Amino acid sequence: MSEPLRILCLNYEYPPVGGGGGRIAHRINAELVRRGHSVRVQTAGLRHLPAHEVVDGVEIFRAESFRKKEDTCTVPEMALYLLTSFLPTLRHIRTWKPQVIHAHFAVPTGALAYQASLFTGVPYVLTAHLGDVPGGVPEQTAGLFRLALPFTRPIWKRAAAITAVSSFVADLAEQTYRRRPQVILNGIALGPRPEISIHTPPRLLMVGRLSVQKNPLLAIRALAQVRDLPWEFHVIGDGPLRAEMEGEARTLGIASRVRFLGWLDTASVGTAMSNADVLMLTSHSEGLPMAAIEALDRGLAIISSRIEGVGDIVDDGINGVLCEFTAESFSVALRGILTDTARLRSWREASSRLASRFDLGRSVDDYESALRQTAIR
Repeated sequence: MSEPLRILCLNYEYPPVGGGGGRIAHRINAELVRRGHSVRVQTAGLRHLPAHEVVDGVEIFRAESFRKKEDTCTVPEMALYLLTSFLPTLRHIRTWKPQVIHAHFAVPTGALAYQASLFTGVPYVLTAHLGDVPGGVPEQTAGLFRLALPFTRPIWKRAAAITAVSSFVADLAEQTYRRRPQVILNGIALGPRPEISIHTPPRLLMVGRLSVQKNPLLAIRALAQVRDLPWEFHVIGDGPLRAEMEGEARTLGIASRVRFLGWLDTASVGTAMSNADVLMLTSHSEGLPMAAIEALDRGLAIISSRIEGVGDIVDDGINGVLCEFTAESFSVALRGILTDTARLRSWREASSRLASRFDLGRSVDDYESALRQTAIR
């Protein structure tokens, strides 16, 4: 039997801070602990969170980063995470002696892993998410990468191994950094196959940050075009566009059928998905959205914008439909399933079958192998 590893995970966002990337990291870490490894996490703190705690066997250390919100992080706040976590990271390496560093997000976390490796020689595995690569989220990061590329290239070059959460992210990374990451799809602990029954009225769900990237106003405008049909729309998450969404729903006369639930804990999100029929994904860009993977596990049909990052999740016309970035395109898709219960049931059943692609055990097997091959002997 192979010896257990001591793994130092660096991530500027970690639950309850951040979005899907942090949840992915915690699931991987908790499973690695279950397999006998020891995992410490160095992440950004908020004043209402403990500086140190143990969750699912994972030791979490939080350094004050002066971050103001759980769901959004500005560039200065990213820089403060690097500054306030640098010395704690070196202390972990000096006193705990990890054999390998696992850095989630090349930007900004990769910079911390790079510096720590330069100072100590401990190798790092870099896991790239969508925002880490030029072209991933162009509406948010195009200008930043024009300035940052000279500084990010050494991070990718020094990494002992690189993984990416989807084939789309890997393609973009290879174009810029001339290194092909290993694709490890985000995984979840799959539940039993759900019994499919369509709610009356059908329940539609959106999960995630209500930001420009997620394009949530498109969902409100599309739903207004099918106001003549029965449906409910539940929104889990928060962000800068929430108030505008609420105002748009009132203006378009559908506010009574839209519920804004804010951020919910993991169990509550799972319950909401189990009580829904359709996930709406209106994003401008995605790497591999965790909400959509969780929706597959609950057997939800998926109505998504036509973007590269959902290619591993949505089989167009089989378990959902891909739409153009217009309210008209989404409303046509909505009308098609809201008026055809048999089609909705078929799509939901197909999603349940497709969920097996994203088994957590398979994902962690790949991460464990990459970490073990990289670790100091």
